Amino acid sequence: MKTIITAVALVFVANTSSAQKVKESEVPKAVLSSFQEHFKGAKVEKWEKEKNGEFEAEFDLNKVETSANFSTDGKLLETETEMKVSELPKTVTDYITKNYGDYKTSEAAKIVDAAGKVSYEAEVKKGKEEMDLIFDANGAFVKKEVEAKEADDKK
Repeated sequence: MKTIITAVALVFVANTSSAQKVKESEVPKAVLSSFQEHFKGAKVEKWEKEKNGEFEAEFDLNKVETSANFSTDGKLLETETEMKVSELPKTVTDYITKNYGDYKTSEAAKIVDAAGKVSYEAEVKKGKEEMDLIFDANGAFVKKEVEAKEADDKK
């Protein structure tokens, strides 16, 4: 019985995850070349293939946790750079305090898309509940994202 429950749980996690870890050998050459062109000398710690077909590279850039998403033809789509929660714009922290006061902001990131448009992400948690709040460059709330975390995701 435990085996059946475990199998069902694994299928659920696999089907609800937003990305699948892939080996570098499974990443298109155009994506690998584009990564090296944009992030010379950086070493990818983990590659993932997103449900939308994009490839995401997770790596450290100047000792800062960073990720970059690429289309299958190698176009850089966005870069997400970890930042201190205290560095979020005041409008973001004010919104979180007002609307999610009983949550703890555990992580923050600055996102820059291919056109140079900036947005911010704040990960908030309360108990086992966890979500990402997305804000525009001026700190105005855009959307809330709640997704199932992968079994090997430590977040």
